[in-house]
Amino acid sequence: MNQVTRVFYISVVVAFLFIIWGVLPQDLVGSANLSNVTSQIQGFLTEKFGWFYLLSATGFLIFAIYLIFSKYGKLKLGKPDDEPEYPYITWFAMLFSAGMGIGLVFWGAAEPLSHFHTPPIPGMEPTSEEAAQASMKYSFFHWGLHPWAIYAVLALALAYFKFRKDAPGVISAALTPVLGEERVKGPIGTLVDFIAVFATIFGVATSLGLGALQISSGLAFTIPGLNDTFTLQLIIIIVVTVLFMISAMTGLNKGIKYLSNTNIVLALLLMFFLLFAGPTNFIMDFFTTSFGSYLRDLPYMSFRMTPFAEDSNWVQGWTIFYWAWWISWAPFVGTFIARVSKGRTIREFILGVLLVPTIFGALWFSVFGGTTIFLEYFQGININQDMSDLGTEVALFSMLEHIPLGGIMSFIGLLLISTFFVTSADSATFVLGMQTTNGSLNPKNQVKFVWGIIQAGAAAVLLWQGGLQALQTAAIIAAFPFTFIMILICFSLYKQFNEDAKEVGLKKKS
Repeated sequence: MNQVTRVFYISVVVAFLFIIWGVLPQDLVGSANLSNVTSQIQGFLTEKFGWFYLLSATGFLIFAIYLIFSKYGKLKLGKPDDEPEYPYITWFAMLFSAGMGIGLVFWGAAEPLSHFHTPPIPGMEPTSEEAAQASMKYSFFHWGLHPWAIYAVLALALAYFKFRKDAPGVISAALTPVLGEERVKGPIGTLVDFIAVFATIFGVATSLGLGALQISSGLAFTIPGLNDTFTLQLIIIIVVTVLFMISAMTGLNKGIKYLSNTNIVLALLLMFFLLFAGPTNFIMDFFTTSFGSYLRDLPYMSFRMTPFAEDSNWVQGWTIFYWAWWISWAPFVGTFIARVSKGRTIREFILGVLLVPTIFGALWFSVFGGTTIFLEYFQGININQDMSDLGTEVALFSMLEHIPLGGIMSFIGLLLISTFFVTSADSATFVLGMQTTNGSLNPKNQVKFVWGIIQAGAAAVLLWQGGLQALQTAAIIAAFPFTFIMILICFSLYKQFNEDAKEVGLKKKS
């Protein structure tokens, strides 16, 4: 079970070729350089298939909600007498650290502020009260039920087939009901698993790149005389790579478990300090009204495109990017969540994965984004100028500069980003090892080491090729083929649930 498969060798070769392509000199490859080619592909996908990403993500959410209320909700992710391996608090901490981590810290202050100055609705006045309301509502939208539904669907399939049907813990095994066992074990199954590994590599590389960008910008912002350069970002990636490789070697129940709990403690400390040190009443009022408008407008936002707008770049640059990013992260986060969710019922699993992170994420954006907007709207502090001059990644540190004990909070913020960085990379090496050893629950350290080096290399190359834009481009491209696989997985799950429900005699209503 712990032997490497064909998927490992194919994926390693393709990943190394990608990294080599990224470091080839411009005068050698000309217009065929990595940045130019991937940008053209990304432009084609977002322009021609933005609707496809949008409908797919919404479809996954509808499917997940259906399962909560269906007769299948009583089925267990495991044998009938299996009990959960981890208590609720540890389970939430592990899935949350893997699923959102760096992104929440990176975008918590920056995204609402970006929407505040560039509203999502054409014709809306920038920096107005309406823009502030829309900015928070769309931040909730991008980090709420949709992404967690994407994760939940894939994690549900992996956990169900692994723990109840004793199938290998790989993506292709979840397609057995629709493809048949022979195809799953043949070239088609290999292709499915390769696409999943490819999406994982570049989905996680995007997150690691964001982490390196924010750590370097935070250090440069808080330490006089230190410049935010690619060299500094590369040093950060190397240091963190060493740390997460050490953690990865200790296994799931030590390194990742302890780091995940540490992440939650640091995140709660930073969030609650800012909540009470900042404009508390404004934050909670903003949270309440924005969450209500998010729930009210969820159906509209879920299908919103802008076919009549002269410039539809907002939806493409934000919503479509996010849906693609979450789909590219799905093999990684889905595999990890599946691994730690044995013994839970389908209803319990989906409710936990959808609701808890969505509510916490909404509170997080209200605290960080709400404080940032408060400082600009009521106190005239121009944090957006720092973001324009120094990059999106400085928004958090620029905001904390105007809060009591801001220096200490900036240090905690840097520590939190670093631990999230380590946890995400650590979890990713575990998942990639699992996906390329036919679903082994304890991949060999040598396999995890190879994937750790590739993850770091991919993140470094993407940063070198174009920073944040290159990271977003890679995520959108990697997600496209995997979206089709996820649609097939929904049909596969429904077919398998229907068969198993008949076997155990579940009634239509539970």
